[in-house]
Amino acid sequence: MLSFLARRLLSTIPVLLIVSVLVFLLLRLTPGDPAQLLAGDQATAEQVAQIRTNLGLDRSIPEQYLLWLGHLFQGDLGQSFYYKTDVVTLIGQRLEPTMSLALITILVAVSVSVPLGVLAAWRHGGWLDRGLMGFSVLGFSIPVFVLAYLLIWLLSMRLGVLPVQGYKRLGDGAGMWLYHLILPSITLSVIYIALIARVTRAAVLETLGEDYIRTARAKGLAETKVLLNHALSNAAVPIVTVIGIGIALLIGGVVVTESVYAIPGLGRLTVDAVLARDFPTIQGVILFFSFIYVLVNLLVDLSYVFFDPRIRY
Repeated sequence: MLSFLARRLLSTIPVLLIVSVLVFLLLRLTPGDPAQLLAGDQATAEQVAQIRTNLGLDRSIPEQYLLWLGHLFQGDLGQSFYYKTDVVTLIGQRLEPTMSLALITILVAVSVSVPLGVLAAWRHGGWLDRGLMGFSVLGFSIPVFVLAYLLIWLLSMRLGVLPVQGYKRLGDGAGMWLYHLILPSITLSVIYIALIARVTRAAVLETLGEDYIRTARAKGLAETKVLLNHALSNAAVPIVTVIGIGIALLIGGVVVTESVYAIPGLGRLTVDAVLARDFPTIQGVILFFSFIYVLVNLLVDLSYVFFDPRIRY
């Protein structure tokens, strides 16, 4: 186990290096000049050139990358062109809203989707099963931003039960913090409820056809114990896998959701940085998201040992 963990942790280094190279090259090769944006439309060519020199953009791309990589190994992600603040500080300031939204979304999605998937498999072919399959198709079909505006119109503008936009930090009170996260988390969790419920249904349905399930029922075990202790526990590996995938996919959903609901998180920071051509901020946020993605995959792999004793590392 320890050797596997060490190998996986070491493997994250080349993965993050490849990501950093791709992001660095992509930003430098796409049209747009950060110096021109910072200087403004009325700036002279000399002023723009001076800003490029101050930002280090007048150097060659390999030289810029190696310089940035050297600072990265020292824990320095550089300074934002637009905010004039260290990128590490910016990420720290925006981390709470994003992590709060992601945590509430996953909790809502898992607590709703797993029971739905188990019940749909148990009542295979019934109205609940057909309803779940229809909801899955609908959940995958509606874009996040469309669903967000529909929920804002219904729950905020028509009924007035939830705030339209904004975010309250946890330090300002847990009640207001949760109150402002209800609508964004519902918006973001719909697609994950559809995904996890569908995979749960398929995994549990396959398990219910095994011989040990028939044996458990023949022994007179209650149906609840059969479903939870035998069917769900043996179907846990694919379910945990898709939950891990869902956490990774939250990266894209958070960017859209935070923009719609004006949540000052990492997703909103990414959008603002892209519009401002803020290279250090974009690189830092994407590298941070990549690290979270790799870490989640590692935790998912390690969890297999607890759900399936036959798996050993």
